[in-house]
Amino acid sequence: MMRILYLGLFLVLGMACTEKKKVKEEPQPSKQVVETEEKRGVPEDLKKVLEAHGGQKAWKAKRTLHFEIPKEKGVERHTVDLWDRRDHVATDTYSMGFDGEAVWVHDPEKQYKGNAEVYHNLMFYFYAMPFVLADPGIQYEVDAPLVVDGVSYPGFRIRFNDGVGASSKDEYFLHYDPKSYRMAWLGYTFTFGSDERSEKVNWIHYAEWNPVNDILLPKSIAWHKYEGRDIKEIRSTVVFENARLSAQKEDALYTKPVAN
Repeated sequence: MMRILYLGLFLVLGMACTEKKKVKEEPQPSKQVVETEEKRGVPEDLKKVLEAHGGQKAWKAKRTLHFEIPKEKGVERHTVDLWDRRDHVATDTYSMGFDGEAVWVHDPEKQYKGNAEVYHNLMFYFYAMPFVLADPGIQYEVDAPLVVDGVSYPGFRIRFNDGVGASSKDEYFLHYDPKSYRMAWLGYTFTFGSDERSEKVNWIHYAEWNPVNDILLPKSIAWHKYEGRDIKEIRSTVVFENARLSAQKEDALYTKPVAN
């Protein structure tokens, strides 16, 4: 069994990435992806990273993402609506989700001990890299290369516009393989509850990729120990299984089950 990372390391991405609090009118798949990226100022090399993973056009054409995370006490089954970001996480004893208005938990046996407001969409954001870093409300600048084991990985420093997400002072660092343009490393800070930016950057290695309907998504990700930008040994790993993408909606999943 894999080691499970302490929840504190997971907080950042679910807090800082944009979460739509209300489901708007039925969105349509983007027919102007390139134009939209240009208006958002997505750098050319980041566009190449997105293309190396299947491209925004193919990603935007999909409606529903499923994946599973094996854990010591069973399997978590995640489902996300990619257009409006409703979501559903199910285990054998409890479930949780976001219905477009609020986060809910269905836990008849009182087994869940975590924070559903944080966790319901957290692993989706780690899993949906690099595509979620082309969401609206993001600023980009070139970052100094990250050097790991003698390999230099170019990258970008990514910030959110003020008011985007619950922790808009967070920062992200996407570094990619200079030959394949596949994403290789994600750095992130955590500033939830603070108005100040943090200098402490956590690092995740994206080393294994899995083709899912022509989109490259992570097979596993590994958090590493570090000293500044000096990356050291693996601290913990999360594995993703049974992933699939669909053009179909699954509205019924996102509503809280009726208690018996």
